Amino acid sequence: MEIIEQVEAILTYGETCDHCLGRFFGKRSHGLSNDERGRSLKIALAIAENKPYIPFSGTCWVCGNFFENVPEWASRVEEAVSGLEFSTLLVGCRVPPLIAENEEMVWSDLSLADPEPFKSEVNREVGKAVSARISKVVDFKKPDVVIILDATTGIVEIQVNSVFFYGRYQKFERGIPQTHWDCRACKGKGCEKCNYTGAQYLDSVEELIGRPVIEMFDAENAVLHGAGREDIDARMVGTGRPFILEVVAPKKRSIDLTVLEAEINRTAEGRVSVAIKRWAERAEVETLKSNKAHKKYRILVEVDGELSMDEFANALKSLKGVTIYQRTPERVAHRRADKIRERKVLDIGFAGQQDGRFIVEVLGEAGLYIKELISGDGGRTIPSLAEILKRKAHVTSLDVTQVDGAKEGE
Repeated sequence: MEIIEQVEAILTYGETCDHCLGRFFGKRSHGLSNDERGRSLKIALAIAENKPYIPFSGTCWVCGNFFENVPEWASRVEEAVSGLEFSTLLVGCRVPPLIAENEEMVWSDLSLADPEPFKSEVNREVGKAVSARISKVVDFKKPDVVIILDATTGIVEIQVNSVFFYGRYQKFERGIPQTHWDCRACKGKGCEKCNYTGAQYLDSVEELIGRPVIEMFDAENAVLHGAGREDIDARMVGTGRPFILEVVAPKKRSIDLTVLEAEINRTAEGRVSVAIKRWAERAEVETLKSNKAHKKYRILVEVDGELSMDEFANALKSLKGVTIYQRTPERVAHRRADKIRERKVLDIGFAGQQDGRFIVEVLGEAGLYIKELISGDGGRTIPSLAEILKRKAHVTSLDVTQVDGAKEGE
């Protein structure tokens, strides 16, 4: 079917606006907008039929004259994003079922090869109008703000995308979990056991870092993504643990990270410290969390009975470079799969004594359970220091001193 015949056939369905007529041929490259293309096709048809061209003035059976209201939609969007700081945007829309059915019926009936969906034109035209009004740039890949138009209800929804930054944290206080824990009894609802806070612990590394972040970014929440996690009773010292903080739905985005770092360290002084390295991307979170970096620990070990430093040091040498077989420890068996893991002790050495306990430094593969390496966990870890010494041994304190991370610079 020739294009003029297709135009004539489309117009038999009912009055069709220039936008919709042009959009039925929208993927053809003519350097025209859809409304310009539609108007040109109507003029060409009038010439072919030797009839006067009459500009469209009715109600479009396809879209109900949606495109006449583009300026009004742009005004609604401008109002909806007021108060938000952002540089880039992307417009999307929810298409009314009737409009989708109307255009798909024509595509199918006439076997049209180059139609553009209604949704695409709405996104483009409203996007251009909004961009012109508020001087923001459309970004199809990583917009700061996504604007959703509901063409049925007339409602504009705003989705503010998260911002991310990468850094390292140190935790100086034992008894603080890495992330927020809901109260075990009430599952976060609030009860007598948690003093109606909904929290198992009043603070976490995530919250100590996140509170000033939420305030400075005027955000809804802050979520910490760590490169692994230390036990709640362990400190994280030395080089610190790599993390990415996700700032959820921020109203402000251009925060000076140096100022932010200083504020976090001021409010969490003596408990948690951060070194913020750079801005980050969402895609880095998965890489960070799956990082299998080696980790170094400094631990205090208590052993039953009398034992010389030489005997202890020699026992440690037996573990250096050895592959350890660890069944999931009893202390975490309630939340992790029961299986046997193989992890290597890359380095281990005696570093002195403190208060009658032995100081040990251990470098292990990611996932090596250090406490069980010492105690044996009732035979679930083989070999162990307790097995080699043939006496009970256990960790009384544990510090993580080194965790490898991602690229640190800008």
